[in-house]
Amino acid sequence: MENTQQPLVDIKTDWIETLALEELNMDETGIIHIDDHLNPAHLLEESSILFMNKLRERVDIYAGKFNEYRGAEAGGSHIKTFKISNTINDFMLFRNSLRLVFARKANDLISICFLSSGKDVFAARLNSEDNTAGHGIHEIRAHVGAFNKITWKFQGENVDLDALVKHYLSEFIRHSSR
Repeated sequence: MENTQQPLVDIKTDWIETLALEELNMDETGIIHIDDHLNPAHLLEESSILFMNKLRERVDIYAGKFNEYRGAEAGGSHIKTFKISNTINDFMLFRNSLRLVFARKANDLISICFLSSGKDVFAARLNSEDNTAGHGIHEIRAHVGAFNKITWKFQGENVDLDALVKHYLSEFIRHSSR
């Protein structure tokens, strides 16, 4: 009889590794963190840091590809990524005096905005008829659901990280080419 079970390749196991490491740490230090998995603030902090790390990773990949396709002679038109000082993992893109800033404002809030000339703040357009560009900052908010599952939402809808990166990077490249 054949085994019809699917391999567990798509299952994320990082949480179980963390539990094992915490238990080893508990044995060494005597410090017990029995309720961390029930504490929304702790879960939101972990989730927001992870979300920002994944966001930065994808932005770096696409910005690197863009710079590669632009070629070496276009050095002044390359996208540069900078870490924002005194933060855990906030970052910004810079090109031709335009900045695209990704900032973790709270454990459940990530803001995204453009900075022009170092002081003018504006938001990305959301569609071709969007007249709100130039007003405010976009916010990605965390939602804690059943069993403490955290989802990130923009205007009430779940965020697809790849779609988010494509949208903001496209806006940034088009606005910074001027």
